Amino acid sequence: MSTNRPVHLNLLKIKMPVTAVMSIIHRITGTFMVLSIPILIYLFAMSLSGEQSFKQLADMFDSTLVRFIAAVFIWFLAHHFLAGIRFLLIDIDIGVMKQTARTSAMMVNILGGLVLLVALYGLVIS
Repeated sequence: MSTNRPVHLNLLKIKMPVTAVMSIIHRITGTFMVLSIPILIYLFAMSLSGEQSFKQLADMFDSTLVRFIAAVFIWFLAHHFLAGIRFLLIDIDIGVMKQTARTSAMMVNILGGLVLLVALYGLVIS
């Protein structure tokens, strides 16, 4: 018995719909945010431990690389928040239709990108 099904599935050659891309990015941003919790707790504790530590932390944010990382983290937060709202609306049967789901996924990606651009402008360029 012969089948025409692929034996090895190459995910890079499959054209993913915008809803799948948004969902994958939602999972990735959530994972990075959870993994960054210890770093954020350390930075928060450092900012509260004294004037010298706070000054060190403020000096660290003068670096373009650190500002870029902060802007990307802001994008993670924004994208994950917007996608989470989208998923909550889908859970209560708002935006379930195929075209509406595509439009809302595209809006999440576009708005997340706009937040990234604003964060880059505010943190890195200025």
